[in-house]
Amino acid sequence: MPEVIFTGEDGRIEGRFHPGRTRNAPIAIILHPHPQFGGTMNNPVVYQLYYAFANRGFAALRFNFRGVGRSQGVFDHGQGELSDAAAALDWAQAANPDARACWIAGFSFGAWIGMQLLMRRPEVEGFISIAAPANLYDFSFLAPCPSSGLFVHGDKDAVVPVSAVGTLVEKLKTQKGIVIEQQIVKGANHFFDGKADELIEVVDAYLDKRLANTRESAA
Repeated sequence: MPEVIFTGEDGRIEGRFHPGRTRNAPIAIILHPHPQFGGTMNNPVVYQLYYAFANRGFAALRFNFRGVGRSQGVFDHGQGELSDAAAALDWAQAANPDARACWIAGFSFGAWIGMQLLMRRPEVEGFISIAAPANLYDFSFLAPCPSSGLFVHGDKDAVVPVSAVGTLVEKLKTQKGIVIEQQIVKGANHFFDGKADELIEVVDAYLDKRLANTRESAA
């Protein structure tokens, strides 16, 4: 899990990188929750998402948005953070020029940033959005959503009602050729306190299913 430093629009960005198992291993970028509410790349959910991908051979990168940890800059209400995420993907692709695919995973604020990055980068073939803040931020840019993916939410989320994400998912499900799934973790709050293991079980099962389908398509 080597520490990495790469350059973003606002200066140095601090990250952790797990190299892929093969030269053409897919890339995974993991995005942390809101910087002004304690979100960092060391958030327990972000950490476990990182290893969910790394354990499956991905070249996985998590990093601190500007102004967090040793990353330079100041919080920019999403616009700068989207630039940070794009710089992270650029860095990961430069380090893995033979990568065959890319995934984005985001938690809360990071899910909002991740879905915006998804819209800008056609090479992203899959996403995982945890506790997507569908009632706090505008997700109307997902028109249409270009990749299949998974939304995971807790039914006890007091920050973002599960109904808000359900409405978003139903809207995205109407797109031809794109499969959007939603899983609900019972008893989980917005931060998945005490429910992180159940969350990662859902993520693991989804990744294994998608990766098995990818292997079958390539065979």
